[in-house]
Amino acid sequence: MKFNQTLFRLAMILLLAAACQDTPHTEYTIEQFMKTTSIRGSSFTPDESEILYSNDKTGIYNAYTVPVDGGEHQALAQDTINSVLAISFFPNDRRILYRGDQGGNELWHIYFRDTDGKVTDLTPGEKERALFAGWAHDEKSFFFTSNKRDPRYMDVYEMEIETFTSKLIFKNDQAFNFGGISNDKRYMAFGKTHTRDNSDIYLYDSKSGSLKLITKHEGDISHSPAGFSTGSKKLYYFTDEDSEFRYLMEYNLETGEHRLFHKEEWGISYMYFSHTGKYRVLGINQDSQTVIRIYDTNTGEHIALPSLPAGAVTSVNISKSEKLLSFYHGSAKSTSDLYSYEIGSRKHTRLTRTMNPEVNPSHLADAEVIRYKSFDDMDIPAVFYKPPHAEWGEKIPALVWVHGGPGGQSRVGYRALIQYLANHGYAVLAVNNRGSGGYGKTFQQLDDQAHGKGDLDDCVAAKDFLISTGYVDENKIGIIGGSYGGYMVMAALAFRPQAFEVGVNIFGVTNWVRTLKSIPPWWEASRQSLYKELGNPETQEDYLYSISPLFHAANIIKPVIVLQGANDPRVLQVESDEMVEAVRANGVTAEYIVFNDEGHGFRKKENQIEGHEAILKFLDQHLKGS
Repeated sequence: MKFNQTLFRLAMILLLAAACQDTPHTEYTIEQFMKTTSIRGSSFTPDESEILYSNDKTGIYNAYTVPVDGGEHQALAQDTINSVLAISFFPNDRRILYRGDQGGNELWHIYFRDTDGKVTDLTPGEKERALFAGWAHDEKSFFFTSNKRDPRYMDVYEMEIETFTSKLIFKNDQAFNFGGISNDKRYMAFGKTHTRDNSDIYLYDSKSGSLKLITKHEGDISHSPAGFSTGSKKLYYFTDEDSEFRYLMEYNLETGEHRLFHKEEWGISYMYFSHTGKYRVLGINQDSQTVIRIYDTNTGEHIALPSLPAGAVTSVNISKSEKLLSFYHGSAKSTSDLYSYEIGSRKHTRLTRTMNPEVNPSHLADAEVIRYKSFDDMDIPAVFYKPPHAEWGEKIPALVWVHGGPGGQSRVGYRALIQYLANHGYAVLAVNNRGSGGYGKTFQQLDDQAHGKGDLDDCVAAKDFLISTGYVDENKIGIIGGSYGGYMVMAALAFRPQAFEVGVNIFGVTNWVRTLKSIPPWWEASRQSLYKELGNPETQEDYLYSISPLFHAANIIKPVIVLQGANDPRVLQVESDEMVEAVRANGVTAEYIVFNDEGHGFRKKENQIEGHEAILKFLDQHLKGS
């Protein structure tokens, strides 16, 4: 009898499918999910034998070192109350800098840890916000920005590391954004934001004391500094002139000539050079995912990164000798890990294993970048997380996930809460509604002073995609989001009260009038940009009132859970207090959790565990069980 390959393959596919359905699906506890470790930062020791980074293994972020060839991780700065976010080793010794705030209030300070373990706050002002801005090329000092002189403006300072004395090197009364300093310390670049779509670059010459506008233009064009050349002869900057996406220009500091430097089909997120300029690193925001490219500046050749499993490489850092680099690698189903790599070789070393080995990735959701049609036939990008057991039996509940912002972006990557929900049977569609970043400036402008309208209808239209899968229950779709995403949750419940069965509001804006009147003083450089996009609370109070869910809470008829940080400087706790009270006044369920030691985002694992578990219990009761 002749062997039929086609029938054999079909039979094998059916057998494998049946075997998969016979494989039990494991639902993990929130404690198992949170046994994963989140990591951030990387800085080589001066001898390039170790890397400094932060992880939250203890429950909050603390500082550690790990040998570049792998081995034991050593704890350095350890705190039990506030996160320690590692910045850098000193250029020529093992002292370190790190930053931290107080309970999430975003008043960042720069701390110095000596080799004997003694810690000193280098920016101790009670209301001071200070941010590290890079080491001087001569390695005798570092730069930082601080608002200690005026809470509205981030001045530029230089701190000598021999005496730890600082001096003001640029008084910033123009609400500029600091964009870098040349290696010879002569020039500083600043961005000036008029609106989100209209910005300029100023060049300060410390030798002459002159401040020069170098991007004179008409109309809405965005410009921002990218950095100086290592030889202090050129400034690179981003612009979107005659383009939907940001690209790179080169400005000659001596001649004043502008020329095109690098352009891609998608927007360029960042660009920087290695210590001597031998390598150039480029980050591209390509359809919700980061693409890293490294170039040899002498030959123009692309430097290949090591071959790794499916996922994305991020946070590339090249050592001072330009022989080693560190990077992160992760995927939607696996947390990011830190790697070291010897440039030009095949040698790379995985330095961390952050995923809890109890969690099998096969029981997690893959992420797929999709497009769906909105109410006006516009294509809306989104990232779809499909539970691995979605097609095995009864129809499942689903959630529309809305990112923060405005102007943020849902991106492919590991999200503990999304995977926790997907593992427990919820499909999640992370939408990039009109107004989201990453898809061109025209798309991003579509919700300007139109929030709670087309952007909200994009979220409602996401239901059609979920239903079209064939395995989502059309009567069990909720909406979830944080910050601006939390606003969209409450807007959906107030302005489209029948659209979703439940809402999960994570520190979301509910009263735009108050929010825009109470923005942190250090946001002064972005104030007008916010007003153009959202509305001016001094002149457009009626409009802002009309789009604020708090004032339309009488329409809310579906259950909601609200999570809030007491120290949040962006969305004040009073907003969530009032929103919950207003929903409860309707006789509608409004569960409420306030974390007294958190701000705009929850960093402590114990709080993440409590919050994530409460969300799942709420959804199981009011959505899955409805």
